[in-house]
Amino acid sequence: MKAKFSHVLMLLGALLAFVPILSVDYLLDAYARNKELSALQARVNEISAQINDSTASAVTALRQVIADSPSFCTPTFTDFAQRAIENSPNVKQILVENMDGVQYCDAFGRSVQHSPLSDSLPVPGLTETIAIAKFAEMAIPAIKVTQVLGGVRRISAFVPLLASSQEGLADTLPKGAMLDIALTSGLQVLAVGDGLDYDQLAGSNEYLAVQSFAGELPVKVRYLLPFADARAGYADLDVLFTTLACMFSACLLLIALRYARRSRVPSFDLERAIGRNEIKPYYQPVINLRTGGLVGCEVLCRWEKPNGQIVPPGVFIDYAEASGMAIPMTLSLMQQVRYDLSDLSQKMPGMKISINLFEGHFRDVGIVEDVQAIFGNSPISFDQLVFEITERRPLENSPAVNSVISGLHALGSRIAMDDAGTGHSNLAYIATLGVDVIKIDRIFVDMIKPGTTQVPVLDGLIAMAKDLGCEIVAEGVETEAQAIYLRSRGVIQAQGYIFAPALKVGAFKELALALQATPVGYSNVADIDSDAA
Repeated sequence: MKAKFSHVLMLLGALLAFVPILSVDYLLDAYARNKELSALQARVNEISAQINDSTASAVTALRQVIADSPSFCTPTFTDFAQRAIENSPNVKQILVENMDGVQYCDAFGRSVQHSPLSDSLPVPGLTETIAIAKFAEMAIPAIKVTQVLGGVRRISAFVPLLASSQEGLADTLPKGAMLDIALTSGLQVLAVGDGLDYDQLAGSNEYLAVQSFAGELPVKVRYLLPFADARAGYADLDVLFTTLACMFSACLLLIALRYARRSRVPSFDLERAIGRNEIKPYYQPVINLRTGGLVGCEVLCRWEKPNGQIVPPGVFIDYAEASGMAIPMTLSLMQQVRYDLSDLSQKMPGMKISINLFEGHFRDVGIVEDVQAIFGNSPISFDQLVFEITERRPLENSPAVNSVISGLHALGSRIAMDDAGTGHSNLAYIATLGVDVIKIDRIFVDMIKPGTTQVPVLDGLIAMAKDLGCEIVAEGVETEAQAIYLRSRGVIQAQGYIFAPALKVGAFKELALALQATPVGYSNVADIDSDAA
Protein backbone atom coordinates (compact mmCIF):
# COMPACT_ATOMS: atom_id res chain seq x y z
CA MET A 1 0.00 0.00 0.00
CA LYS A 2 2.88 2.40 0.70
CA ALA A 3 3.88 2.37 -2.97
CA LYS A 4 0.32 2.71 -4.25
CA PHE A 5 0.31 6.44 -4.83
CA SER A 6 3.84 6.44 -6.25
CA HIS A 7 2.81 3.80 -8.75
CA VAL A 8 -0.24 5.81 -9.77
CA LEU A 9 1.92 8.91 -10.11
CA MET A 10 4.43 7.05 -12.25
CA LEU A 11 1.63 5.77 -14.50
CA LEU A 12 0.13 9.24 -14.91
CA GLY A 13 3.57 10.70 -15.55
CA ALA A 14 4.29 8.08 -18.19
CA LEU A 15 0.97 8.76 -19.92
CA LEU A 16 1.47 12.52 -19.82
CA ALA A 17 5.00 12.12 -21.15
CA PHE A 18 3.60 10.85 -24.44
CA VAL A 19 1.16 13.75 -24.84
CA PRO A 20 3.72 15.96 -26.69
CA ILE A 21 4.40 13.21 -29.21
CA LEU A 22 0.71 12.55 -29.79
CA SER A 23 0.01 16.28 -30.14
CA VAL A 24 2.63 16.91 -32.84
CA ASP A 25 0.36 15.81 -35.69
CA TYR A 26 -2.62 17.70 -34.30
CA LEU A 27 -0.70 20.93 -33.77
CA LEU A 28 1.17 20.72 -37.07
CA ASP A 29 -2.08 19.94 -38.90
CA ALA A 30 -3.65 23.04 -37.36
CA TYR A 31 -0.60 25.13 -38.25
CA ALA A 32 -0.48 23.85 -41.85
CA ARG A 33 -4.24 24.28 -42.30
CA ASN A 34 -4.22 27.88 -41.08
CA LYS A 35 -1.13 28.82 -43.08
CA GLU A 36 -2.34 27.21 -46.31
CA LEU A 37 -5.83 28.68 -45.93
CA SER A 38 -4.29 32.13 -45.54
CA ALA A 39 -2.16 31.62 -48.66
CA LEU A 40 -5.10 30.33 -50.71
CA GLN A 41 -7.34 33.15 -49.53
CA ALA A 42 -4.72 35.68 -50.54
CA ARG A 43 -4.54 34.12 -54.00
CA VAL A 44 -8.30 34.12 -54.67
CA ASN A 45 -8.51 37.66 -53.28
CA GLU A 46 -5.87 38.70 -55.81
CA ILE A 47 -7.77 37.06 -58.68
CA SER A 48 -11.03 38.64 -57.53
CA ALA A 49 -9.33 42.02 -57.38
CA GLN A 50 -8.02 41.57 -60.94
CA ILE A 51 -11.54 40.82 -62.21
CA ASN A 52 -12.95 43.80 -60.35
CA ASP A 53 -10.20 46.13 -61.58
CA SER A 54 -10.56 44.98 -65.20
CA THR A 55 -14.31 45.56 -65.08
CA ALA A 56 -13.79 48.97 -63.49
CA SER A 57 -11.39 49.95 -66.27
CA ALA A 58 -14.00 48.90 -68.88
CA VAL A 59 -16.67 51.01 -67.16
CA THR A 60 -14.32 54.01 -67.09
CA ALA A 61 -13.38 53.63 -70.75
CA LEU A 62 -17.01 53.20 -71.80
CA ARG A 63 -18.16 56.28 -69.91
CA GLN A 64 -15.31 58.36 -71.35
CA VAL A 65 -16.20 57.40 -74.94
CA ILE A 66 -19.89 58.17 -74.35
CA ALA A 67 -19.06 61.53 -72.79
CA ASP A 68 -16.59 62.55 -75.54
CA SER A 69 -18.55 61.37 -78.61
CA PRO A 70 -21.35 63.69 -79.88
CA SER A 71 -22.58 60.82 -82.07
CA PHE A 72 -21.69 57.23 -82.66
CA CYS A 73 -20.24 55.36 -85.60
CA THR A 74 -18.42 58.44 -86.90
CA PRO A 75 -14.68 58.89 -87.43
CA THR A 76 -14.61 60.97 -84.24
CA PHE A 77 -16.26 58.17 -82.30
CA THR A 78 -13.74 55.69 -83.71
CA ASP A 79 -10.83 57.88 -82.65
CA PHE A 80 -12.19 58.26 -79.13
CA ALA A 81 -12.84 54.50 -78.87
CA GLN A 82 -9.32 53.63 -80.02
CA ARG A 83 -7.82 56.18 -77.62
CA ALA A 84 -9.83 54.69 -74.72
CA ILE A 85 -8.55 51.23 -75.59
CA GLU A 86 -4.98 52.50 -75.71
CA ASN A 87 -5.38 54.10 -72.29
CA SER A 88 -6.98 50.95 -70.82
CA PRO A 89 -4.86 47.92 -71.77
CA ASN A 90 -7.45 45.52 -70.35
CA VAL A 91 -10.14 46.74 -72.79
CA LYS A 92 -9.98 44.79 -76.08
CA GLN A 93 -12.92 46.21 -78.05
CA ILE A 94 -15.76 48.76 -77.93
CA LEU A 95 -18.90 47.88 -79.86
CA VAL A 96 -22.15 49.71 -80.73
CA GLU A 97 -25.19 47.56 -81.57
CA ASN A 98 -28.96 47.69 -81.42
CA MET A 99 -31.08 45.93 -78.84
CA ASP A 100 -31.32 42.85 -81.05
CA GLY A 101 -27.56 42.50 -81.27
CA VAL A 102 -27.17 43.91 -84.79
CA GLN A 103 -23.74 45.55 -84.93
CA TYR A 104 -23.54 49.20 -85.99
CA CYS A 105 -19.83 49.86 -85.56
CA ASP A 106 -16.79 49.21 -83.39
CA ALA A 107 -13.43 50.73 -82.54
CA PHE A 108 -11.52 49.03 -85.36
CA GLY A 109 -14.04 48.88 -88.22
CA ARG A 110 -14.45 45.15 -88.37
CA SER A 111 -17.07 42.62 -87.39
CA VAL A 112 -16.79 41.63 -83.73
CA GLN A 113 -17.01 37.90 -83.12
CA HIS A 114 -18.67 37.25 -79.76
CA SER A 115 -21.37 35.07 -78.29
CA PRO A 116 -23.04 35.37 -74.86
CA LEU A 117 -22.35 32.76 -72.18
CA SER A 118 -24.67 34.31 -69.61
CA ASP A 119 -27.55 36.74 -69.30
CA SER A 120 -26.87 40.39 -68.61
CA LEU A 121 -26.66 41.02 -64.87
CA PRO A 122 -27.01 44.29 -62.95
CA VAL A 123 -24.21 45.57 -60.71
CA PRO A 124 -25.05 47.45 -57.50
CA GLY A 125 -24.04 51.11 -57.83
CA LEU A 126 -23.60 51.01 -61.64
CA THR A 127 -25.94 51.87 -64.52
CA GLU A 128 -24.02 49.41 -66.68
CA THR A 129 -24.73 45.67 -66.79
CA ILE A 130 -22.24 42.85 -67.25
CA ALA A 131 -22.39 39.54 -69.06
CA ILE A 132 -19.93 36.72 -69.67
CA ALA A 133 -19.17 36.21 -73.36
CA LYS A 134 -16.94 34.25 -75.71
CA PHE A 135 -14.89 36.94 -77.47
CA ALA A 136 -13.01 36.50 -80.74
CA GLU A 137 -10.27 33.86 -80.44
CA MET A 138 -9.66 34.33 -76.72
CA ALA A 139 -9.55 31.04 -74.76
CA ILE A 140 -10.47 32.84 -71.57
CA PRO A 141 -14.07 34.16 -71.42
CA ALA A 142 -14.55 37.92 -71.52
CA ILE A 143 -16.65 40.30 -69.49
CA LYS A 144 -18.95 42.39 -71.61
CA VAL A 145 -19.78 45.71 -69.91
CA THR A 146 -22.83 47.33 -71.53
CA GLN A 147 -24.59 50.70 -71.29
CA VAL A 148 -28.03 51.01 -72.92
CA LEU A 149 -28.66 54.35 -74.65
CA GLY A 150 -32.20 55.62 -75.31
CA GLY A 151 -33.63 52.13 -75.18
CA VAL A 152 -32.75 51.51 -78.82
CA ARG A 153 -29.05 50.86 -78.86
CA ARG A 154 -26.26 49.83 -76.56
CA ILE A 155 -22.52 50.35 -76.36
CA SER A 156 -20.30 47.67 -74.86
CA ALA A 157 -16.66 47.21 -73.83
CA PHE A 158 -14.96 43.80 -73.72
CA VAL A 159 -12.26 42.83 -71.17
CA PRO A 160 -10.75 39.36 -70.55
CA LEU A 161 -11.98 37.67 -67.41
CA LEU A 162 -8.33 37.05 -66.41
CA ALA A 163 -5.05 38.42 -67.66
CA SER A 164 -3.38 34.99 -67.81
CA SER A 165 -4.37 32.08 -70.01
CA GLN A 166 -6.21 29.00 -68.78
CA GLU A 167 -3.09 26.92 -69.41
CA GLY A 168 -0.99 29.38 -67.44
CA LEU A 169 -3.38 29.13 -64.50
CA ALA A 170 -3.31 25.34 -64.63
CA ASP A 171 0.50 25.34 -64.48
CA THR A 172 0.43 27.30 -61.22
CA LEU A 173 -2.07 25.03 -59.47
CA PRO A 174 -0.76 22.32 -57.10
CA LYS A 175 -1.61 18.72 -57.84
CA GLY A 176 -5.23 17.88 -57.04
CA ALA A 177 -6.30 21.55 -56.76
CA MET A 178 -9.25 23.20 -58.48
CA LEU A 179 -9.87 26.87 -59.24
CA ASP A 180 -13.16 28.00 -60.68
CA ILE A 181 -14.91 31.27 -61.38
CA ALA A 182 -18.69 31.36 -61.23
CA LEU A 183 -21.52 33.83 -61.18
CA THR A 184 -23.48 34.24 -57.98
CA SER A 185 -26.39 32.65 -59.82
CA GLY A 186 -24.37 29.42 -59.81
CA LEU A 187 -23.31 29.42 -63.48
CA GLN A 188 -19.72 28.21 -63.76
CA VAL A 189 -17.72 30.50 -66.03
CA LEU A 190 -14.23 29.00 -65.86
CA ALA A 191 -12.82 25.84 -64.23
CA VAL A 192 -9.10 25.04 -63.98
CA GLY A 193 -7.54 21.88 -62.57
CA ASP A 194 -9.30 18.77 -61.29
CA GLY A 195 -13.04 18.71 -61.79
CA LEU A 196 -14.11 18.93 -58.15
CA ASP A 197 -17.49 19.90 -56.74
CA TYR A 198 -16.83 22.93 -54.53
CA ASP A 199 -20.27 22.96 -52.88
CA GLN A 200 -19.98 19.29 -51.92
CA LEU A 201 -16.38 19.35 -50.66
CA ALA A 202 -16.15 22.81 -49.06
CA GLY A 203 -17.28 21.53 -45.66
CA SER A 204 -14.96 18.51 -45.59
CA ASN A 205 -11.85 18.43 -43.41
CA GLU A 206 -10.11 16.61 -46.24
CA TYR A 207 -10.10 19.75 -48.39
CA LEU A 208 -9.04 23.36 -47.96
CA ALA A 209 -11.74 25.58 -49.40
CA VAL A 210 -11.74 29.36 -49.87
CA GLN A 211 -13.74 31.81 -51.95
CA SER A 212 -13.82 35.53 -52.65
CA PHE A 213 -16.20 37.91 -54.40
CA ALA A 214 -15.05 40.40 -57.05
CA GLY A 215 -16.18 43.55 -55.25
CA GLU A 216 -19.83 44.32 -56.03
CA LEU A 217 -19.77 42.20 -59.19
CA PRO A 218 -21.91 39.06 -59.20
CA VAL A 219 -18.73 37.01 -59.67
CA LYS A 220 -17.02 34.70 -57.17
CA VAL A 221 -13.68 32.91 -57.28
CA ARG A 222 -13.41 29.55 -55.54
CA TYR A 223 -10.43 27.33 -54.73
CA LEU A 224 -10.21 23.72 -53.51
CA LEU A 225 -7.05 21.89 -52.45
CA PRO A 226 -6.77 18.41 -50.84
CA PHE A 227 -5.37 18.94 -47.35
CA ALA A 228 -3.14 15.87 -47.68
CA ASP A 229 -1.36 17.47 -50.64
CA ALA A 230 -0.85 20.72 -48.74
CA ARG A 231 0.27 18.87 -45.59
CA ALA A 232 2.92 16.95 -47.53
CA GLY A 233 4.90 20.16 -47.87
CA TYR A 234 5.52 20.21 -44.11
CA ALA A 235 7.46 16.94 -43.89
CA ASP A 236 10.62 18.68 -42.67
CA LEU A 237 8.74 20.43 -39.88
CA ASP A 238 7.08 17.13 -39.03
CA VAL A 239 10.46 15.47 -38.47
CA LEU A 240 11.79 18.45 -36.50
CA PHE A 241 8.80 18.78 -34.16
CA THR A 242 8.54 15.02 -33.65
CA THR A 243 12.20 14.93 -32.61
CA LEU A 244 11.71 17.84 -30.21
CA ALA A 245 8.54 16.26 -28.82
CA CYS A 246 10.35 12.98 -28.19
CA MET A 247 13.09 14.82 -26.31
CA PHE A 248 10.55 16.76 -24.27
CA SER A 249 8.57 13.60 -23.53
CA ALA A 250 11.73 11.88 -22.34
CA CYS A 251 12.41 14.78 -19.98
CA LEU A 252 8.86 14.64 -18.63
CA LEU A 253 9.14 10.91 -18.08
CA LEU A 254 12.43 11.31 -16.22
CA ILE A 255 10.96 14.06 -14.05
CA ALA A 256 7.91 11.96 -13.25
CA LEU A 257 10.06 8.97 -12.34
CA ARG A 258 12.32 11.13 -10.19
CA TYR A 259 9.40 12.77 -8.43
CA ALA A 260 7.70 9.45 -7.81
CA ARG A 261 10.92 8.02 -6.42
CA ARG A 262 11.60 10.95 -4.11
CA SER A 263 8.01 11.76 -3.24
CA ARG A 264 7.23 11.73 0.43
CA VAL A 265 3.48 12.03 -0.08
CA PRO A 266 1.78 9.45 2.15
CA SER A 267 0.75 6.46 0.15
CA PHE A 268 -1.88 5.29 2.64
CA ASP A 269 -5.56 5.63 1.95
CA LEU A 270 -6.43 9.28 2.52
CA GLU A 271 -10.09 8.72 1.83
CA ARG A 272 -10.29 6.04 4.52
CA ALA A 273 -8.35 8.24 6.95
CA ILE A 274 -10.85 11.08 6.43
CA GLY A 275 -13.72 8.69 7.02
CA ARG A 276 -12.14 7.59 10.31
CA ASN A 277 -11.58 11.20 11.46
CA GLU A 278 -7.82 10.77 11.46
CA ILE A 279 -7.47 14.34 10.14
CA LYS A 280 -7.64 16.24 13.44
CA PRO A 281 -8.00 19.97 14.16
CA TYR A 282 -5.29 21.64 16.26
CA TYR A 283 -6.04 25.09 17.68
CA GLN A 284 -3.50 27.92 17.74
CA PRO A 285 -4.49 30.93 19.89
CA VAL A 286 -5.05 34.35 18.32
CA ILE A 287 -4.21 37.23 20.68
CA ASN A 288 -5.43 40.79 21.02
CA LEU A 289 -2.24 42.86 20.87
CA ARG A 290 -3.76 45.69 22.90
CA THR A 291 -5.32 43.77 25.78
CA GLY A 292 -3.31 40.55 25.67
CA GLY A 293 -6.59 38.67 25.79
CA LEU A 294 -7.59 35.62 23.78
CA VAL A 295 -9.29 36.57 20.53
CA GLY A 296 -9.81 33.08 19.26
CA CYS A 297 -7.78 30.52 17.44
CA GLU A 298 -6.64 29.24 14.10
CA VAL A 299 -7.30 25.56 13.67
CA LEU A 300 -4.50 23.67 11.94
CA CYS A 301 -5.10 20.15 10.69
CA ARG A 302 -2.83 17.20 11.50
CA TRP A 303 -3.02 13.61 10.36
CA GLU A 304 -2.95 11.32 13.40
CA LYS A 305 -2.17 7.81 12.21
CA PRO A 306 -3.40 4.85 14.29
CA ASN A 307 0.21 4.06 15.24
CA GLY A 308 0.55 7.51 16.83
CA GLN A 309 2.57 9.12 14.04
CA ILE A 310 1.63 12.76 13.39
CA VAL A 311 1.77 13.81 9.73
CA PRO A 312 1.95 17.60 9.15
CA PRO A 313 -0.43 19.12 6.59
CA GLY A 314 2.36 20.20 4.24
CA VAL A 315 2.81 16.54 3.33
CA PHE A 316 -0.75 15.79 2.20
CA ILE A 317 -2.65 19.05 1.60
CA ASP A 318 -1.49 19.52 -2.01
CA TYR A 319 -2.27 15.90 -2.79
CA ALA A 320 -5.68 16.17 -1.13
CA GLU A 321 -6.54 19.24 -3.20
CA ALA A 322 -5.27 17.75 -6.47
CA SER A 323 -7.14 14.49 -5.92
CA GLY A 324 -10.41 16.13 -4.88
CA MET A 325 -10.14 14.82 -1.30
CA ALA A 326 -9.82 18.37 0.10
CA ILE A 327 -13.60 18.82 -0.05
CA PRO A 328 -14.58 15.80 2.12
CA MET A 329 -11.59 16.59 4.36
CA THR A 330 -12.93 20.12 4.94
CA LEU A 331 -16.39 18.74 5.72
CA SER A 332 -14.85 16.35 8.26
CA LEU A 333 -12.98 19.23 9.89
CA MET A 334 -16.14 21.33 10.08
CA GLN A 335 -18.00 18.48 11.78
CA GLN A 336 -15.22 18.02 14.34
CA VAL A 337 -15.02 21.74 15.00
CA ARG A 338 -18.76 21.85 15.57
CA TYR A 339 -18.30 19.14 18.20
CA ASP A 340 -15.15 20.71 19.72
CA LEU A 341 -16.25 24.36 19.90
CA SER A 342 -20.01 24.28 20.40
CA ASP A 343 -19.83 24.79 24.17
CA LEU A 344 -17.05 27.38 23.87
CA SER A 345 -18.95 29.31 21.21
CA GLN A 346 -21.87 29.70 23.60
CA LYS A 347 -19.60 31.05 26.34
CA MET A 348 -17.80 33.31 23.83
CA PRO A 349 -20.54 34.37 21.38
CA GLY A 350 -18.23 36.92 19.71
CA MET A 351 -15.81 34.21 18.60
CA LYS A 352 -15.50 33.86 14.82
CA ILE A 353 -14.71 30.45 13.33
CA SER A 354 -12.91 30.73 10.00
CA ILE A 355 -12.85 27.79 7.62
CA ASN A 356 -10.33 27.62 4.81
CA LEU A 357 -11.95 26.73 1.48
CA PHE A 358 -10.11 25.35 -1.52
CA GLU A 359 -10.58 26.39 -5.13
CA GLY A 360 -12.73 23.31 -5.74
CA HIS A 361 -15.33 24.53 -3.23
CA PHE A 362 -16.14 27.47 -5.50
CA ARG A 363 -17.08 25.44 -8.58
CA ASP A 364 -20.66 24.96 -7.38
CA VAL A 365 -22.91 26.09 -4.55
CA GLY A 366 -22.74 22.74 -2.73
CA ILE A 367 -20.48 24.19 -0.01
CA VAL A 368 -23.23 26.63 1.05
CA GLU A 369 -25.64 23.74 1.53
CA ASP A 370 -22.96 21.80 3.45
CA VAL A 371 -22.44 24.72 5.82
CA GLN A 372 -26.17 24.94 6.42
CA ALA A 373 -26.41 21.20 7.06
CA ILE A 374 -23.48 21.10 9.52
CA PHE A 375 -24.00 24.31 11.49
CA GLY A 376 -27.72 24.92 10.99
CA ASN A 377 -28.81 23.17 14.20
CA SER A 378 -25.63 23.66 16.21
CA PRO A 379 -24.79 26.22 18.95
CA ILE A 380 -22.36 27.78 16.48
CA SER A 381 -24.29 30.43 14.57
CA PHE A 382 -23.63 31.33 10.95
CA ASP A 383 -22.44 34.81 11.89
CA GLN A 384 -19.61 33.19 13.87
CA LEU A 385 -18.22 31.65 10.67
CA VAL A 386 -15.54 33.18 8.47
CA PHE A 387 -14.47 31.40 5.28
CA GLU A 388 -10.91 31.87 4.06
CA ILE A 389 -9.70 31.95 0.47
CA THR A 390 -6.01 32.00 -0.37
CA GLU A 391 -4.37 34.65 -2.55
CA ARG A 392 -1.76 32.14 -3.70
CA ARG A 393 -4.38 30.66 -6.04
CA PRO A 394 -6.67 33.54 -7.07
CA LEU A 395 -10.26 32.66 -7.90
CA GLU A 396 -11.71 33.50 -11.29
CA ASN A 397 -14.45 36.07 -11.39
CA SER A 398 -17.07 33.53 -12.51
CA PRO A 399 -20.80 33.14 -11.77
CA ALA A 400 -20.07 30.03 -9.64
CA VAL A 401 -17.52 31.86 -7.47
CA ASN A 402 -19.79 34.87 -7.01
CA SER A 403 -22.72 32.59 -6.19
CA VAL A 404 -20.79 30.76 -3.45
CA ILE A 405 -19.50 33.99 -1.89
CA SER A 406 -22.95 35.58 -2.07
CA GLY A 407 -24.50 32.48 -0.51
CA LEU A 408 -22.06 32.50 2.41
CA HIS A 409 -22.58 36.22 2.93
CA ALA A 410 -26.35 35.67 2.85
CA LEU A 411 -26.01 33.26 5.77
CA GLY A 412 -24.30 36.01 7.74
CA SER A 413 -20.81 34.58 7.44
CA ARG A 414 -17.72 36.54 6.43
CA ILE A 415 -14.90 36.09 3.89
CA ALA A 416 -11.19 36.31 4.74
CA MET A 417 -8.24 36.62 2.36
CA ASP A 418 -5.42 34.35 3.55
CA ASP A 419 -1.75 34.72 2.52
CA ALA A 420 -2.38 38.37 1.59
CA GLY A 421 0.43 39.89 -0.44
CA THR A 422 1.86 36.60 -1.71
CA GLY A 423 -0.21 36.37 -4.90
CA HIS A 424 -0.97 38.65 -7.84
CA SER A 425 -4.30 40.13 -6.78
CA ASN A 426 -5.02 43.83 -6.47
CA LEU A 427 -7.45 46.11 -4.70
CA ALA A 428 -10.09 45.61 -7.41
CA TYR A 429 -9.83 41.82 -7.15
CA ILE A 430 -10.14 41.80 -3.35
CA ALA A 431 -12.98 44.32 -3.38
CA THR A 432 -14.84 42.33 -6.03
CA LEU A 433 -14.74 39.19 -3.89
CA GLY A 434 -16.25 41.01 -0.92
CA VAL A 435 -13.42 40.26 1.53
CA ASP A 436 -14.08 41.19 5.18
CA VAL A 437 -10.79 40.08 6.79
CA ILE A 438 -7.23 40.23 5.44
CA LYS A 439 -4.58 37.91 6.92
CA ILE A 440 -1.02 39.13 6.44
CA ASP A 441 1.35 36.29 5.59
CA ARG A 442 4.26 35.55 7.92
CA ILE A 443 6.85 36.31 5.23
CA PHE A 444 6.03 40.01 5.69
CA VAL A 445 5.98 39.76 9.48
CA ASP A 446 9.46 38.18 9.31
CA MET A 447 10.73 41.45 7.78
CA ILE A 448 10.37 43.10 11.18
CA LYS A 449 13.73 42.90 12.95
CA PRO A 450 14.83 44.35 16.30
CA GLY A 451 15.15 48.10 15.87
CA THR A 452 13.11 48.17 12.64
CA THR A 453 11.25 51.46 12.24
CA GLN A 454 9.71 50.95 8.82
CA VAL A 455 8.78 48.00 6.56
CA PRO A 456 7.30 49.58 3.38
CA VAL A 457 5.79 46.38 1.94
CA LEU A 458 4.13 45.44 5.21
CA ASP A 459 2.98 48.98 5.84
CA GLY A 460 1.48 49.05 2.34
CA LEU A 461 -0.50 45.86 3.01
CA ILE A 462 -1.81 47.25 6.27
CA ALA A 463 -2.82 50.51 4.55
CA MET A 464 -4.55 48.55 1.77
CA ALA A 465 -6.56 46.52 4.27
CA LYS A 466 -7.61 49.69 6.10
CA ASP A 467 -8.61 51.37 2.84
CA LEU A 468 -10.84 48.38 2.09
CA GLY A 469 -12.38 48.56 5.56
CA CYS A 470 -11.16 45.05 6.40
CA GLU A 471 -10.06 43.59 9.71
CA ILE A 472 -6.40 42.57 9.86
CA VAL A 473 -4.83 39.42 11.32
CA ALA A 474 -1.03 39.06 11.36
CA GLU A 475 0.28 35.49 11.10
CA GLY A 476 3.61 34.05 12.24
CA VAL A 477 4.39 36.56 15.01
CA GLU A 478 7.38 35.15 16.89
CA THR A 479 9.12 38.08 18.61
CA GLU A 480 8.16 40.89 20.93
CA ALA A 481 9.56 43.42 18.44
CA GLN A 482 7.15 42.13 15.79
CA ALA A 483 4.18 42.36 18.12
CA ILE A 484 5.06 45.92 19.16
CA TYR A 485 5.62 47.05 15.55
CA LEU A 486 2.29 45.59 14.39
CA ARG A 487 0.41 47.13 17.31
CA SER A 488 1.93 50.53 16.53
CA ARG A 489 0.58 50.23 12.98
CA GLY A 490 -2.96 49.54 14.21
CA VAL A 491 -2.90 45.74 13.80
CA ILE A 492 -4.91 44.33 16.70
CA GLN A 493 -5.05 40.57 16.03
CA ALA A 494 -2.01 38.33 15.78
CA GLN A 495 -0.97 34.72 16.17
CA GLY A 496 2.35 32.94 16.36
CA TYR A 497 4.69 30.92 18.55
CA ILE A 498 5.40 33.90 20.78
CA PHE A 499 1.92 33.36 22.16
CA ALA A 500 1.35 29.61 21.80
CA PRO A 501 1.77 26.74 19.34
CA ALA A 502 -1.13 24.78 17.91
CA LEU A 503 -2.91 22.96 20.76
CA LYS A 504 -5.20 19.99 20.91
CA VAL A 505 -8.78 20.84 21.72
CA GLY A 506 -8.44 20.01 25.43
CA ALA A 507 -5.44 22.26 26.02
CA PHE A 508 -6.97 25.04 23.97
CA LYS A 509 -10.21 24.94 25.95
CA GLU A 510 -8.28 25.18 29.21
CA LEU A 511 -6.42 28.23 27.91
CA ALA A 512 -9.62 29.81 26.54
CA LEU A 513 -11.49 29.37 29.82
CA ALA A 514 -8.54 30.67 31.81
CA LEU A 515 -8.48 33.84 29.71
CA GLN A 516 -12.25 34.17 29.45
CA ALA A 517 -12.23 37.04 31.90
CA THR A 518 -10.13 39.09 29.48
CA PRO A 519 -12.36 41.62 27.65
CA VAL A 520 -13.36 40.30 24.24
CA GLY A 521 -14.37 42.77 21.54
CA TYR A 522 -16.05 42.63 18.17
CA SER A 523 -12.86 41.41 16.46
CA ASN A 524 -12.68 37.98 18.11
CA VAL A 525 -11.57 35.39 15.60
CA ALA A 526 -11.10 31.63 15.65
CA ASP A 527 -9.72 30.35 12.36
CA ILE A 528 -9.97 26.86 10.99
CA ASP A 529 -7.18 26.79 8.45
CA SER A 530 -6.87 23.35 6.94
CA ASP A 531 -3.81 24.22 4.85
CA ALA A 532 -1.67 25.90 7.51
CA ALA A 533 1.64 24.27 8.20
